[in-house]
Amino acid sequence: MAKYRLVLLRHGEGAWTKENRFCSWVDQKLSSDGIKEAQNCGKHLKALDFEFDLVFTSVLSRSIQTAWLILQEMGQEWVPIQSSWRLNERHYGALIGLNRAEMALNHGEEQVKIWRRSYDVTPPPISESHPYYAEIYNDRRYKCGDVPQESLPKAESLKDVLDRLLPYWNEKIVPELKSGKMILISAHGNSSRALLKHVEGISDEDIINVTLPTGVPILLELDENLHPLGPHQFLGDQEAIQAAIKKVEDQGKVKSAEK
Repeated sequence: MAKYRLVLLRHGEGAWTKENRFCSWVDQKLSSDGIKEAQNCGKHLKALDFEFDLVFTSVLSRSIQTAWLILQEMGQEWVPIQSSWRLNERHYGALIGLNRAEMALNHGEEQVKIWRRSYDVTPPPISESHPYYAEIYNDRRYKCGDVPQESLPKAESLKDVLDRLLPYWNEKIVPELKSGKMILISAHGNSSRALLKHVEGISDEDIINVTLPTGVPILLELDENLHPLGPHQFLGDQEAIQAAIKKVEDQGKVKSAEK
């Protein structure tokens, strides 16, 4: 029997997800479909009788909005929420704002897959001339963090995401988990993948094939040492989940008409 249980998810579809652009640290609200995904996630978790004691999110609106909608559907709006930049999406550097399919056409699908899914490859860093540089680095939310703004990343590999996430996991989330609280983490595709890699001991090579759909809750059941009792479980209609996973994987491919 599990000593600890944790629900992790990638936020609902964002506006730029729909446009197939690298969103990263640009703050975007959920799309209309993303709102429905979050609401359906909440309905499903309620039907499974989940009761949360604490929620963790990134400082990006799509992560927070997803958590709000889930709690609203569950009738658990009162549950405290803690937010940290350490749960943010991976910083895609100079790729931010670019269309993934167009990148695949220009650079090849394999290169885009490496940029999106590999463990230790870092994309080109963002520069001050980038159209979204000022929007990100002048944002007031990063003046409230635990590191100076000048120390924030300019581009990250998945390894970098795990490195900045682990202190928060160990110092903030794990103690709450071990105190017996049922926790929901509403994060992003890559911060969730990084956490799964750490908890489940997924290899550097195998993590490239781990794809997380938007708005689908993932159940982790852990023993007293926080080791998984089995592989993570996607909660919901498994056929629909596999279709959603394929949709995410196809984002980095050249559109059929362009091939």
